[in-house]
Amino acid sequence: MRIAHIITRMIIGGAQENTLLNCLDLIREHGDETLLITGPETGPEGDLLSQGRAGELPVEVLPDLRRAIHPLHDWKAARAIRESIRRFKPDVVHTHSAKAGLIGRHIAWNEKVPAVIHTVHGAPFHPYQSALARQFFQRCETWASRRCHRLISVADAMTNQLVNAGVAKRKKFTTIYSGMDVQPFLDANQHRGEVRSRLGIGDDHIVIGKIARLFHLKGHDDLITAAADVVKAVPRVRFLLVGDGILRSALTERIASLGLRSHFIFTGLVPPSEVPSLIGAMDALVHTSYREGLARALSQTLIAGKPVVSYDVDGAREVCLDDETGYLIRPADTAKLAEALSKLASDAELRARMGGEGQRRFTEQFRHQTMTRQIRRVYEEVLSGKTPATPDSAT
Repeated sequence: MRIAHIITRMIIGGAQENTLLNCLDLIREHGDETLLITGPETGPEGDLLSQGRAGELPVEVLPDLRRAIHPLHDWKAARAIRESIRRFKPDVVHTHSAKAGLIGRHIAWNEKVPAVIHTVHGAPFHPYQSALARQFFQRCETWASRRCHRLISVADAMTNQLVNAGVAKRKKFTTIYSGMDVQPFLDANQHRGEVRSRLGIGDDHIVIGKIARLFHLKGHDDLITAAADVVKAVPRVRFLLVGDGILRSALTERIASLGLRSHFIFTGLVPPSEVPSLIGAMDALVHTSYREGLARALSQTLIAGKPVVSYDVDGAREVCLDDETGYLIRPADTAKLAEALSKLASDAELRARMGGEGQRRFTEQFRHQTMTRQIRRVYEEVLSGKTPATPDSAT
């Protein structure tokens, strides 16, 4: 096959990691001719394609394909995508992220690409937007859904959210979990002592980690609120915050105001290659984001054999199985969050049991080769005509 993937930007993030691994698998495992079309890397998250991570994957960077809405840039990006598609002549165009998904599907559909696929990594509309913004993005997604043959969701929760919003019929969706290289997480504990020593963590400390940008809706402030009670119950606990962002100063000040400075460690921005060893230094992971398709940090930590505590949002409950692989908490319930974290921090056998169960359940499911085989099967179904060419009317 000839397959073009289109994504808005290749920052360090779950959707981008998913896309890169999928592209490389298509080349290496299946012998497909694959092209990645992306906008420039912007923002503090870092560039996923730096240091040669793209390997042999051909990459076209379109300067006008940007995340923010801008009529002139968007028009230029659409024209550039059209030129790329006409030059490459793909059998499949597979889009990711809101902006690239909107423009890419429209252009590919008009160019009569045989298979147009879009992956929903996270819905662009959510309850924390204004009603006007939410309706706008919902209408955009509904319009774009009529210009593709199939939609892939990274979690059943994403399918439910878009179906309930009237974006597309359920039969148009397929859930395929976001794959990764699982081996580094299976080996996460190999450098545990060395990493903990470097971070100033003692052998007797219980480390609860959080992997997320220091940004709005990621729930760091809730964690700090809960941490005050967790520290009282288990003074040996330490909180390891992996990531950076605009809220760093504000969070640092609040931690200091509560007298918790010695209990929090910030790593700053780290390359993806360092994440497994940092998870190895942890004893459990907490995920307090208010919205996210299915956070890769949850599955990565479970594959490493560590339990998780997560807010019950979007796809979290598909891996954080309450009382089996961790604890699900209603968003903003900091009292219950503190209770769950204290329980895990004080019980090594419980942590081992829950972490082992997560590793057993999810290792194979999240291998990137498994993901790519399933995605390629969707391509084959569309190309062979096993699904309708126009599931919804498109004008």
